[in-house]
Amino acid sequence: MQAVIGLALALVVTGGWLGLHFYALFVFELTWASAPVAALMAAALCWLSVGVFIVSHDAMHGSLAPGWPKLNSAIGATLLFLYAGFGWRKMRDAHFEHHKHVGTRGDPDFDADNPRNFARWYATFFRRYFGWQSVAFVSTVVTVYWLVFDVPMVQLTFLYGAPAIASSLQLFYFGTFRTHRHDDAGFPDHHNARSENFGTLASLMTCFHFGYHHEHHLAPNVPWWGLPAWRRSAKAGKANA
Repeated sequence: MQAVIGLALALVVTGGWLGLHFYALFVFELTWASAPVAALMAAALCWLSVGVFIVSHDAMHGSLAPGWPKLNSAIGATLLFLYAGFGWRKMRDAHFEHHKHVGTRGDPDFDADNPRNFARWYATFFRRYFGWQSVAFVSTVVTVYWLVFDVPMVQLTFLYGAPAIASSLQLFYFGTFRTHRHDDAGFPDHHNARSENFGTLASLMTCFHFGYHHEHHLAPNVPWWGLPAWRRSAKAGKANA
């Protein structure tokens, strides 16, 4: 059942992302009058891009389709490539290192020299993950869309480039910085992760429940859509203990 739900939701998120992407660039006409609609589409593309990355993250853990490792790898590799030209093995291995060394110098998601500084930490995060492969992929997409399909550069910038960059900021801010940053309160345990106190809707809209990050580190086999229920169950268990 987990695989059926996970694959269905992955299809909805990815299909929505691809469909809106092609509509925004090849059908929609960007003018001053249509700019408000374009802004809404850019925001939706940003959010759906976050969802695509979270689906690929579930594939890394095998929680997208439990018991189907090749299917998880195929879907995860495809989505990561479409997201920003990322390589599957590099990203998967780095994520496992994150879980193994979370919040230490061995953690590729963490900036041990700037554990409280958003801008410097994001710059470190960006340099580590957005290498020449990503630059080559994005440059190729932009060049083909612009020169072959005659998509205006302003439309490419506003409805492709901006949502892509914004999604990386959204993922980093809600899924890495807020959940792993150092503060005076510290962390609940050795996982060096904390969770947001967002309600279910806010959690979904900010980062597809990835803000329930302590729960994710406690149970990495739970898919993104199952984290709210797992969180409620864990809280109920503590209350009844």
